[in-house]
Amino acid sequence: MNITFCCTDIKAEPWLAGLRMALPHAHVAEWQPGAPQADHAVVWSPPQQFLDEQPGLKGLFNIGAGVDALLKLRLPPHTKVVRVDDAGMSVQMAEYVCHAMIRHFREFDGYEADMAQGRWSYRKPRARADFPIGVMGLGVLGERVARSLVQFDFPVHGWSRTPKTVHGVTCHAGPAAFDSFLASCRVLVNLLPLTPETRDILNRNTLSRLRPGGYLINVARGAHLVDEDLLALLDSGHLAGATLDVFRTEPLPASHGFWNHPKITVTPHTSARTLREESIAQITGKILALERGDPIAGVVDATRGY
Repeated sequence: MNITFCCTDIKAEPWLAGLRMALPHAHVAEWQPGAPQADHAVVWSPPQQFLDEQPGLKGLFNIGAGVDALLKLRLPPHTKVVRVDDAGMSVQMAEYVCHAMIRHFREFDGYEADMAQGRWSYRKPRARADFPIGVMGLGVLGERVARSLVQFDFPVHGWSRTPKTVHGVTCHAGPAAFDSFLASCRVLVNLLPLTPETRDILNRNTLSRLRPGGYLINVARGAHLVDEDLLALLDSGHLAGATLDVFRTEPLPASHGFWNHPKITVTPHTSARTLREESIAQITGKILALERGDPIAGVVDATRGY
């Protein structure tokens, strides 16, 4: 069995060593132009040339949860595209979102500003019932985030394309329920996959439907958000703030208005990083399952985009 590794901007050797240890009877190598046909590939942002030269791949394993960049390419017609289901990312995402939510709810950003000015300040406690949270996207990551937020006694709503059931979460499904979902929320967490239908979904129209004083946490993709609309709603006072981890252009350009806006917290796409050991264990397990002819989780439906 031949495994090829083609991951842009990722140091190959630790991944190659891990794959070889997990699959000792396989031939594992980093892809070079003109390389022999492989059975399976582990990829991140591969060039089109790679896919053109590997038409016989059985499995194309993306080392992240989002596959939007991969689906823009011309893929081999009979290749299964497989995303990482979790591999340690869901707990990181839950940590990040809960931290952002609690920082906003408890006004820790205000305390930080006061402390920097040498002011000993006090803010009146706020009621959790006044801060219902909506989680857009209830896949593996979204469900973990929603369940974690429930533990802090916030009212939590979830919205997904198809009906879901998550204990403690009021679930909404489909386009018909989208507006009522938004209207029920003061804080909006975006964990949707990026597809043609979800691009620009965080715009003036949708964000205006949040309760006054709304707050946005975007940890999915920068192209979900219309930047100018967010800035306008923050400046108008309808939105109280935002925590943003993903951007249309990364790194975020130094001249971008998000950097110095007093109501925006920026982090460098670090909410949930791929953990190598966990990812290798999951990917190699799926490769062996495919070789046995067994079904696997995480196979991407290209028509849906995830």
